[in-house]
Amino acid sequence: MTPEALFAAANLVALVSWITLILAPWLGEWSRVAVGRVVPALLAAAYVILIAVHWIGHRGGFSSLPDVALLFQNPWLLLAGWVHYLAFDLLIGCWEERDARERGVPRWLVVPCLLLTFMFGPAGWLAYQGVRTVRKA
Repeated sequence: MTPEALFAAANLVALVSWITLILAPWLGEWSRVAVGRVVPALLAAAYVILIAVHWIGHRGGFSSLPDVALLFQNPWLLLAGWVHYLAFDLLIGCWEERDARERGVPRWLVVPCLLLTFMFGPAGWLAYQGVRTVRKA
């Protein structure tokens, strides 16, 4: 399988997971378990395998921006980095959804934050922190 094919598959899994997360209140607890535990575990396993197979012997690293650029010249390691983002952004989205549910934050305030987290990770988390803070006041 090529890195491009795995990229497409990981993106499809992420997209379906985010749609499921947004619809979670109407889908039941199984959706929260699947999206909050199963899918991140699968993405984490894919990440570990990609790193284990492709890291050794490759130039680059994390000590400088040029080293990161050199590391990500390898499409397999670039894919590993992308899968890393997919997994962690999904975990943050799951936390937002769970925290909002526990705090009684209206869904119409949470969904835009989830969409922003899906597309721009930290920006969505920051938006949710704002919603959470305003709702607390």
